[in-house]
Amino acid sequence: MSKPAAVLFAVATALPAAAHDAMPTAAQPNGWTYPFSCCSGMDCREIRDQAVLEGPRGYVIKLTGELIMPRDTRIKNSPDGQFHHCTVAGEPAGRTICLFVPPRSF
Repeated sequence: MSKPAAVLFAVATALPAAAHDAMPTAAQPNGWTYPFSCCSGMDCREIRDQAVLEGPRGYVIKLTGELIMPRDTRIKNSPDGQFHHCTVAGEPAGRTICLFVPPRSF
């Protein structure tokens, strides 16, 4: 590796990893930060409740038909009470990385 490439590599790997923030809502007026494990700065977005079907087998993402079972580690609690969907490369029809789910009352 050349010296300039080694320096660039050292600087790039020394920078902190950054995630991006969810938009502010009434429940979270300052927004909140998606965990890095779910996104790389562009992969997550809020989605409407109607975009997800909740049933006894889990959550179905309507756009893709993907079923995410209730005990799947990709399911996360939503801090603002809204659904948020994190997908590969941020593509709306991409494979799910994380699904933030609003709490349900019993």
